[in-house]
Amino acid sequence: MTTVYTIGEALIDFIPAERGVELKSVESFTKAAGGAPANVACAVAKLGGQAAFIGKLGADAFGDFLVDKMVASGVNVSRVLRTNEANTALAFVSLKEDGDRDFSFYRNPSADMLLHEDEISGDWFAKGDILHFCSVDLIEAPVKYAHRKAIELARKAGVTISFDPNVRLPLWPDGESCRRAIHEFIPLSHIVKISDEELTFITGIADEKEAISSLFVGDVQHVIYTRGAAGATWFSRGGLEVSVPGNRVDVADTTGAGDSFIGALLYQAHSMPQWLEQLELVDRKRAEELLRFANAAAAITASRPGAIDALPSLHDVETFLGREEH
Repeated sequence: MTTVYTIGEALIDFIPAERGVELKSVESFTKAAGGAPANVACAVAKLGGQAAFIGKLGADAFGDFLVDKMVASGVNVSRVLRTNEANTALAFVSLKEDGDRDFSFYRNPSADMLLHEDEISGDWFAKGDILHFCSVDLIEAPVKYAHRKAIELARKAGVTISFDPNVRLPLWPDGESCRRAIHEFIPLSHIVKISDEELTFITGIADEKEAISSLFVGDVQHVIYTRGAAGATWFSRGGLEVSVPGNRVDVADTTGAGDSFIGALLYQAHSMPQWLEQLELVDRKRAEELLRFANAAAAITASRPGAIDALPSLHDVETFLGREEH
């Protein structure tokens, strides 16, 4: 069975007890495992796929907590390194009334930023695997070059590369350095997932069609464009365009919903035999199936508090889809 690898940050999200108040006014928080690449690995594993996380955590209690959470979700953590040079990253979250979030990060530096390129091994990857990454750990630090090394080795092994920029501007010195890093890595990817909130910022283009077209650079074959509750559209380099409406749910917390979406999509993708060959042959029916499955996983996650704890099982998604059809 092929493996979905994710590389980047795993961190602690501190979820507020109160909703609709500014972060400075929150009185208490609940600790939750998070970090987009870790969330995606857990999303794949909880659906029944084979997932492995590549990253570095502090040799501290929060690092222990994250390893335990990933193991409990079924993620292979044999590529997780530990260090005494920095602590595990922390993120404090405030929730708006509609479930959207603001973040305040504590990582100056954090352990994830200290993953070095010489700690990445080409022996990990095999043809048919998928390597997924986000932009938070593309900041100027050793971990950026660990990403480059992992992508280079994975591509040589015939691995499909997936990129979700998942923009978090408070972690960057300025917006331009974030945008520049994203543009540096997009051409190295086969699949790019991007949200309506990020499209104009990343491309600098206001027209939606023109902005999507501009993302087909380098090796990019497919762009998955998400619009939250409004649904998602699959664009391919060959001209395929497939849209699927979103699912309406009572939103508890949108943390991890986007990660659940791409995790569910990659779970379905890596279950396809000869995925690399079929990547260029995805047809309308298959694209619709993948998007509906991913939308359902995201909707279920948004209806629950937290990130990893909110991720659905395969049974959850199939039950949800069955209910939607009737």
